[in-house]
Amino acid sequence: MKHNIENNKNSLANLLIKVQDQASRNADYLAPLKDLQKTTTETGKPQIVVEQSGGVPTQFFDINDVSFGQIASHADIETRTARRLQARYPAEFDGLLNAIWRDSDDTRMIRTRHAETAAPFTFGGVGVNQPPRSQWNDAANPNGMVRAFVSDKFKTFDNVNLMEAALPQLMDSPLQVVDADITDKRLYLRLKSLVQTGTGAALNDLMANGIGLQNSEVGAGSVSVYQIAWTLACLNGMQTQNKTRSSHITSARDTDDWGLLSDQAKDADNHALELKIRDLVGVYSSRDAFDQVIEQMKQAAADTIDGFAIDKTAVVGGLGRVMQLTKKETSSVLDGLLDTIGQAGYEQGKPLSRATLINAVTAVSHKADTDDVDLWQQRGGQLLNMKPADWQRVAAIAA
Repeated sequence: MKHNIENNKNSLANLLIKVQDQASRNADYLAPLKDLQKTTTETGKPQIVVEQSGGVPTQFFDINDVSFGQIASHADIETRTARRLQARYPAEFDGLLNAIWRDSDDTRMIRTRHAETAAPFTFGGVGVNQPPRSQWNDAANPNGMVRAFVSDKFKTFDNVNLMEAALPQLMDSPLQVVDADITDKRLYLRLKSLVQTGTGAALNDLMANGIGLQNSEVGAGSVSVYQIAWTLACLNGMQTQNKTRSSHITSARDTDDWGLLSDQAKDADNHALELKIRDLVGVYSSRDAFDQVIEQMKQAAADTIDGFAIDKTAVVGGLGRVMQLTKKETSSVLDGLLDTIGQAGYEQGKPLSRATLINAVTAVSHKADTDDVDLWQQRGGQLLNMKPADWQRVAAIAA
């Protein structure tokens, strides 16, 4: 009997609908920089103009924040400076970029998302979705959005590929979706086990094993599969060191030869990656991997700071210094600590442990921006695996 992988928010169904919709509207263009023009609309929107070539009409694309940063970086302009120039001196900034592009022999892959699905056609040897004629040559009604401005050797492995690789294994595992989302940078899917649970640090600290998957279609990170340990009382997620990125589990994508491969060879390499993702989902959702984390949490619970109840700010400040957090981030951890010890069942007045501070750090993820959730879950794993000498530094600062 199959379990229900979906949660009560329909997060997986909504994610799959969005993945499929975006895939139907995505299009990649390979274009020499000489054939591009940077411009700005009357309302201040930055755009890329792909000049008419080979029978393909001139096309206009708005530039989103991700691709804007990539355009600036490629031109060796600091992103904050580029945003200020775009806002204050758009004509001059357009002229600067166009001069740089005219002098360049580079070819870039422009990853776009059209406003609506259309029939395929070929641009520079690359099949893409053809935008409606009503949108051609109309700067006020662009074809869509530039979502990435990357190398012509960019190694594509899209969200559809990830879902096709992972879903069969996930459906056959006793996992349930915790959350799922897509931003302009990444796709996130996080799940928890319905059967693999254990007590980590204290009597009421029930934990569950879990899996996370991540992908970026725009160059903001590799496809990755990782283990998550969930504290069930608050659904704080901590990423363990069991993590595999695409650069470690595939071959041809690691080389400079990727751009020279045929579509058939790229498809074969992507298929190999899909098979490895399927297998890794099974490994990271195993009981053995989870039991190792439970043992580590028990060890973390034994690392206590006497007198912590007197000065919580001092301990969090020490932790922030050792983990090199900003003042704002350290303040967020203090808020997370207060939320953690305020939960029902927490034993008031006892010395706080490294395990409790792990929950304080991961609690920040509940209030973080979507693209920062992983960062706080990873920081929880960093604290779980903190060297004894670093933990002693935290205790010494707090004393």
